[in-house]
Amino acid sequence: MQGRGTDSKPVPLLRLQSCLGESMRAIFLSDAHLIDRQEPGYEAVMRFLAGLEGPRKKKAPVEVSGGGGRCDALFLAGDFFDFWFGREGRIFPDFLPVIQRLTDLRDQGVRVVLCEGNHDFFLGDYFIGVLGMEVYPDWVDLDLDGKRVLLSHGDLIDPSNTGAALVRKILRSGFLYRLQRILPAPLVWRAARLTSLTSRRFSAETEGRLVDGMRRFALEKFREGYDAVLCGHSHRPVIEHYETNGCTRTFMTLGDWIHHCSFGVFEDGVFSLSFFQP
Repeated sequence: MQGRGTDSKPVPLLRLQSCLGESMRAIFLSDAHLIDRQEPGYEAVMRFLAGLEGPRKKKAPVEVSGGGGRCDALFLAGDFFDFWFGREGRIFPDFLPVIQRLTDLRDQGVRVVLCEGNHDFFLGDYFIGVLGMEVYPDWVDLDLDGKRVLLSHGDLIDPSNTGAALVRKILRSGFLYRLQRILPAPLVWRAARLTSLTSRRFSAETEGRLVDGMRRFALEKFREGYDAVLCGHSHRPVIEHYETNGCTRTFMTLGDWIHHCSFGVFEDGVFSLSFFQP
């Protein structure tokens, strides 16, 4: 597990398998941009998570359309929250219901893994230190039932976007980390909410450009031996399969929960893209 930091090297994660001896089933989603529990996207995420059941769940899952079922691992690939400044005992009130649901899934045996995005970072203090989940600042290098998978929010993929890299460096600096720890929590939340709402949507042209850059990145990683590359950030749901040396490689961008309610699934050794029907 890893906490606060900005090392951009892939972080190896031990092989993940179903504890039931079955093929593994993992769920991937990103860019829910949760902020207000009354928003449709927030309600959709809660209903979707309610339909998941971990290996140790005793009750039947809630029936939902377009999602749900057994889940061995849940990967949240960045910008799950529209902002995050949390301390051990002070959490933005509207985040509490979804955090409780993630905790319930953890208690059912689901491995909950969070990648930090460009909206939600400094996650480690709470999600590792308090909840015992896993947090990765940049990349997660996975072995899923023998498939080598690279997962990232994706905002670091375009090296030419120096402006975004500079903003990221400033926002994740030690100075801002210490500052948000000492300022009154309601003041930090108010400022974060005002600034985050202005940068949560992309134009169609920007979405396409982001996906193109991620695709080029994925093709490079396929040549390095990865079986799949999954990214968030673009808000556009895309899945493409490539045949290379007799093996199927998968490139996926996970979409969002503002417009698409899309999520990735890994089951029986195959990746697919699905859409939740709220």
